[in-house]
Amino acid sequence: MTQLITTELVELDRNLGNDPEAVIRHLASKVAATGRATEVEGLFADAYAREQKTATGIPGGIAIPHCRSAAVTEPTLAMARLDPKVDFGAKDGPADLIFFIAAPDGADQAHLKLLSKLARSLIKKDFTAALRNASSEAEIVELVDGALADKPAAHASEAPADAAPAAAAGATAAPAAAAASGSGPKRLVAVTACPTGIAHTYMAADSLVAAAKEAGVDLQVETQGSSGAKALDPAVIAAADAVIFAVDVDVRGKERFAGKPVINAPVKRGIDEPAKMVQEALAAAEDPHARRVPHFGAEEQAEQAAAEKGEHIGQKLKRALLTGVSYMIPFVAGGGLLIALGFLLGGYDITGVADKVVLENSFANLPEGGLAIYLGAVFFKIGALSMGFLVPALAGYIAYAIADRPGIAPGFVAGAVSGFMGAGFLGGIVGGLLAGYIAHLIGTWQVARWLRGLMPVVIIPLLASIVASGLMFLVLGGPIAGLTTALNSWLSGMTGASAIVLGIILGLMMCFDLGGPVNKVAYAFAVAGLSAGSATNQAPWQIMATVMAAGMVPPLAMALATVLDKKLFSLAERENGKAAWLLGASFISEGAIPFAAADPLRVIPASMLGGALTGALTMSFNVTSQAPHGGIFVFFAIGNVLMFIVSIIAGTVVSALAVVALKRWAAPKTTATVETVPATV
Repeated sequence: MTQLITTELVELDRNLGNDPEAVIRHLASKVAATGRATEVEGLFADAYAREQKTATGIPGGIAIPHCRSAAVTEPTLAMARLDPKVDFGAKDGPADLIFFIAAPDGADQAHLKLLSKLARSLIKKDFTAALRNASSEAEIVELVDGALADKPAAHASEAPADAAPAAAAGATAAPAAAAASGSGPKRLVAVTACPTGIAHTYMAADSLVAAAKEAGVDLQVETQGSSGAKALDPAVIAAADAVIFAVDVDVRGKERFAGKPVINAPVKRGIDEPAKMVQEALAAAEDPHARRVPHFGAEEQAEQAAAEKGEHIGQKLKRALLTGVSYMIPFVAGGGLLIALGFLLGGYDITGVADKVVLENSFANLPEGGLAIYLGAVFFKIGALSMGFLVPALAGYIAYAIADRPGIAPGFVAGAVSGFMGAGFLGGIVGGLLAGYIAHLIGTWQVARWLRGLMPVVIIPLLASIVASGLMFLVLGGPIAGLTTALNSWLSGMTGASAIVLGIILGLMMCFDLGGPVNKVAYAFAVAGLSAGSATNQAPWQIMATVMAAGMVPPLAMALATVLDKKLFSLAERENGKAAWLLGASFISEGAIPFAAADPLRVIPASMLGGALTGALTMSFNVTSQAPHGGIFVFFAIGNVLMFIVSIIAGTVVSALAVVALKRWAAPKTTATVETVPATV
């Protein structure tokens, strides 16, 4: 097996810069210089993106930046002992011992096990003391090789005799001793996992085991990492008093722990505060009201309930509104496309004759105009009926987000009342919120046992519908309908400069968070008004076209940027760029998220610049869209499709050039001590 670390990969008592970015770039250059990576920038980008997600500093003056990268050709360790120290985000201060772990995307299990073993060794005080006392690069390599071979550190001078052991994943530890007496120590189980599964997963496991041992608690850990996972024995789980999840990703097989009190935290907390997590788990084991692992199939409900406890009113409102929008969109997507097909086949006049044609004609009795008119009428009517659920579905699922299933019926009814009174989208929001909060309030009533079964299916829907819909009819519906009418009139009257300003605002919103809340607000605004569009009032269709075109810009721009200057992007980003062409063309803004996550301060402003330009152009060219989704693939539903394409191309080019320029000339400067080493291919 290839040696993981060599003397060429060690730096002792060097100043490598003042921040993690400079240190990681330098160590990436060391790896590339030894021929273990094909390029410096690709490896640096992947490692630094991982660092930005979760800081890799751990207690004891240690940091373990690490990544999987397509640029790495063989598993490698690079080590630096810094002078001065650099802050890698550990709670106890900056780090002087830096281990850079670089693994290929397809690293074999044997190498991954060695890498994870090294990470676990770093919580041993005798090992880290020996690293600090080593006088040469060769001595560092000897110490690391010894740790990988389970040899004791021979160079430690001040290591305590009871240094924390490198515990196994936990599956081999025997809890039988505790069971010998009826009043034995508490038993805990834990799962640790991080996105890369190389370092934090195993270090958190060992830290928790060591902390539990100090507290006299039996703890067994399942590490769900890259070097494989050995599942905990079901009997061990059944005997456990509580569960610790120290994870940054979903726990595989969570249903095995159903019903157990649980402490859930990021994996890094398992390294930073293992003793606190053990104590919290012990307290949860004694608390009948502690949060528990939900039974299989109920995870979402339990997670939502736990999340709600810490939410303030603004967060609750946002979550409810976004839930309503997400459930509303399928009704609108299908309905909008069907209406567009109806117009394509039957012309705009189909709106006035569709009902009559559908009811009085058939394939055997075609109307005047033939098959096209008949199919156009059918498509239009199906689409119109689907769009009729827009406001009720919005209101129903807003109420569902607040009161769970008992809120759905009152919400749908309040939404239907809103539609009947002409209160539209705004009325649906108000009605859904009313229905949800009223249903939630009624659900808190203490009633007799015999009545509890009727509450969610009869009492709550009945009373909440009466109160919420009654308020809509008697008090709120009229004023909201007047406001809706005024808003529609204002939008319909927007021309020239005012329409362009609206296009810029919508373009900026669509590109701000790439599928997040701000993006969704702009999209919901466009979708909600879609059904109000007509041949004589095309403003809602213009807004829809603006939103869709602007949302296509970020992924297309990132794809173009990877072609214009591929050296600025890692190999993984270049692969993402290939997929982003199709995602952008399909109006899936999330195709730009991998780029924004790695470099938000350059990618997001560049995307917003192009999105604003596209929004302004689509409005100025009076581009329309009767389809709420689909991108270029619903060209038949887009009016002035040529200018639609021109607007997107213009925004894409501007964003691509902006991100390339920012990456070239607005990159942080590293210190003079950082070497630039050409990659060996």
